[in-house]
Amino acid sequence: MFVLPLADFSIEEPWAIPAGCEVLELRRSTDGGVPRLSTSLTGYFDREMVTFLFRASDDEIVATQLGHDAPLYQEDVVEVFLAPERLTRYFELEVNPLGTTFDAIIDSPDGHRATMKADIEWTCHDLFAGVRKTDGVVETVIRIPFASLGRGTPADGETWRANFYRIDRSATHGDEFSAWQATLKQPPDFHVPAAFGAIRFQR
Repeated sequence: MFVLPLADFSIEEPWAIPAGCEVLELRRSTDGGVPRLSTSLTGYFDREMVTFLFRASDDEIVATQLGHDAPLYQEDVVEVFLAPERLTRYFELEVNPLGTTFDAIIDSPDGHRATMKADIEWTCHDLFAGVRKTDGVVETVIRIPFASLGRGTPADGETWRANFYRIDRSATHGDEFSAWQATLKQPPDFHVPAAFGAIRFQR
């Protein structure tokens, strides 16, 4: 269970982590092992948005995509998958180290990539994404409006299913796929809703 506290976001300090936030470490998605490059994640929410902050070590940034809904997964990217209601329908949001975004609704009736459908025409209106790169670290803040997900402010204790990912591309060390909840798929596959963990909104 990943607990998200109610906390205020500061536009002056978007990278700040409010008091009471839990910090998670992503693992290798294929086997749950420790990845070569570390990625931490924290999250919190306010009345209008849920905020996630990734902090990723990176010794070789690979990012060229600048177009919205471009195939960001072909390069370095962090990803948020949220299933507020059911595992057969979830939201996919991605941000690369250039601040480029991708958003889609995934319908996965059987829980498998082979039968899922991605609606990339959907847009997460008022999505906020920011990136800061310093001394071999890429920090990415992602703010997702509840209204764009068709939701109101979560009630105290409300629980969703979710997973969080990172792809790091490297010609030197090989590609690395990290996840909060390992999907245990080889080749790597993030579209495994059965592996999603639970997030709880705590006021």
